[in-house]
Amino acid sequence: MVSSQVIKALKEALPSGQFIQRGTHSYDKLNSWYLSELESDLQPAYIFQPRTKEEVVTFVQTIKPFIGDEKFAIRGAGCQPLPGCANIQDGITLKLSHLTGISIEDGIVRIGAGERWGTVYERLDVEGLGVCGSRSANGGIGGLALEGGLSFFSSREGFICDNVLNYEVVLASGDIVNANAHENSDLWIALRGGGNNFGIVTRFDFRTFKEGNIWGGTVFYFAPSFPSQIEALVGDSLHDPNASTDTHLMLSIGYSAMFSEDIMCLNQPYYTKAVENPAVLDPFTKIQPQVDSLNTMRLHSLREASQEQAASAQKGVRCAYMNITVKADANTLQAGSAIYTAGLAPIKTVENGLFSFTLQPYPISLLEKSASAGGNFLGLKSADGPLVSVLLMSYWKNKADDEAVLGFMKTALEKIKQEAALRDKLVFYLYMNYAFSHQDPISSYGAVNKAKLQEISSKYDPEGMFQRGCPGGFKLFPCMGVQDEQDMMAKIVLTVDKH
Repeated sequence: MVSSQVIKALKEALPSGQFIQRGTHSYDKLNSWYLSELESDLQPAYIFQPRTKEEVVTFVQTIKPFIGDEKFAIRGAGCQPLPGCANIQDGITLKLSHLTGISIEDGIVRIGAGERWGTVYERLDVEGLGVCGSRSANGGIGGLALEGGLSFFSSREGFICDNVLNYEVVLASGDIVNANAHENSDLWIALRGGGNNFGIVTRFDFRTFKEGNIWGGTVFYFAPSFPSQIEALVGDSLHDPNASTDTHLMLSIGYSAMFSEDIMCLNQPYYTKAVENPAVLDPFTKIQPQVDSLNTMRLHSLREASQEQAASAQKGVRCAYMNITVKADANTLQAGSAIYTAGLAPIKTVENGLFSFTLQPYPISLLEKSASAGGNFLGLKSADGPLVSVLLMSYWKNKADDEAVLGFMKTALEKIKQEAALRDKLVFYLYMNYAFSHQDPISSYGAVNKAKLQEISSKYDPEGMFQRGCPGGFKLFPCMGVQDEQDMMAKIVLTVDKH
């Protein structure tokens, strides 16, 4: 529990009305606004809402002497379902939603850390511009821009983090610095995938590009067609040397309590030019039979496309992601799909359950763009590609089902991982945005990259404030006791009733 001493110091240094205490209506409302109730289950003692970057500085400087005994979490939009990533039991959650502001100048959009991507797209649409950002209008800026991030434009523009030209960061010292190709360039690259290990980012500056409407939407179809979709993904889309860089694909198979069919499939194909029915997407849009009434393929703005993605997200539910990465090999993906669907039977009785095995490609063009845009520490090289992200995603209603759902996911993922390894198609990389608490994405970047990230952390945070004091997410130095803290948070999610 946060000590009265640290709260007294913080309230003397900062507007006391911006500290929301547990047990109040305002607190309950704010703490419920996460994508997953696995995060809302955690109950910080206070939620602090800074309104300026200077207030973030004051918070850091005031709490720093207490680090070791006191802990905090950093929350943007709260859209990553990892327990404890953006919330903390009995500590202070720093909620950045009031750090807003969007400005566009010289092809750069500067975005406050508290913004949502839907608002950004609304501003850019007016200018005829696009940006490599979230596919969901509800998505926040920080999680994607600090951990990797996939966008409609990733085949052409790289990961979302590759498109950040500058981070404005509050360091453990309380200094506000810019990290870009010319200032603090080591920190700039470290923040491209390094998560919350280096400071509190208060503004993100992205490069933009000319963009009009895009073609895309949803196509629902049936399980017998999924193998042919995998073949089309691997053959026509990824291994073609002349593959289009304007496509973005998400292919899913799984179970939903909303459908009468036992197993359903969903494609979410996009083409980032204003072309109706582009032939390159025909294999993914013209499947027969399909559920015609649920086909939403059309031309729309980037904002409208992101709103459609946001509208499909469930609210007030429990949610978890887990992932691995494999080589783009059809037999491996077919085997993974079969393993996943074969294991679904025991959890089909889970109330309001939705469980999916989702494939998202990392084409060679994406990996090449990462390198040409300045690089990152994710550890991926174009020579490794093409690759495919294998995401297991689950939504369900009741806390009582946590153990069954998470157990199913872990078991299925381990079997899929073993199958990929046996075929020599497993890739070590884990996408941080989709990782769960038992996974270690930072180590998956490779030993050399992890060591470099640790070195940069020690340079900018020599006392380890963001390792010891901000234990959520994935840390660089588990030996500091952070892993114990994460294990505790995962245990809280499974065992503690809501207040």
